[in-house]
Amino acid sequence: MLALRSLTFNVLFYVWSAVLQVTCLPSILFRPSAVAWVQRTWIRGNFALLAFVCDLRYEIRGWDRMPREPCIIAAQHQSAWDTMIFALLIKRPGHILKRELLWVPVFGWYLLRAGGIPIDRKGGAAALKRMIASARRTISEGRHIVIFPEGTRVAIGAQVPYHPGVAALYTQLKVPVVPVALNSGLFWGRRTFLKKPGRIVLEFLEPIPPGLRRREFLEVLQQRIESASVDLVAEGSADV
Repeated sequence: MLALRSLTFNVLFYVWSAVLQVTCLPSILFRPSAVAWVQRTWIRGNFALLAFVCDLRYEIRGWDRMPREPCIIAAQHQSAWDTMIFALLIKRPGHILKRELLWVPVFGWYLLRAGGIPIDRKGGAAALKRMIASARRTISEGRHIVIFPEGTRVAIGAQVPYHPGVAALYTQLKVPVVPVALNSGLFWGRRTFLKKPGRIVLEFLEPIPPGLRRREFLEVLQQRIESASVDLVAEGSADV
């Protein structure tokens, strides 16, 4: 039954994505807000499919911790689900994303017009400078930035060093960083099509104010995210 539900979701997901993206393609010629509307509609459809077909829902905690002023949201990355949720919760966030995603036909056009901030992970210092410049413009527009410090989806229980990009943004932009913990990987794991029933929990944690030294910031960020995620995974394991 689990495999059948997951297969049904995958088929409907690709059909829904193709129909919406092709139908709404003219939106990329208009203001970014039009593309953002398409993006949110796509995500709402995906989450409705997850709930109806896979019995997989979600809960948001700690929203009251989000600063009113523009900030950097640094989230753990366990699942493809993580890449969608913030565009639904936040108005036109600037996602830090790998440049290769922009090469995906049609989908990449939407990502760029929605305000994504591409980075060439092999581009060294020059690529980092371009990312910071784009992020600075995003902040000046009153928008939040979303970054996954691990740089890729990481399996439950695994830990990888956080990439220096998040520290560069923190030290250069001088805005608060909001750590985010979650347990999405329990239900929609990396490199698997299975979608398990249950409730994904995402939690906004206490913001880290600007002013810390680079190394101290990275230590605080990783400790907060990893510690809270361990608790969320333990809580969610009862539903799996």
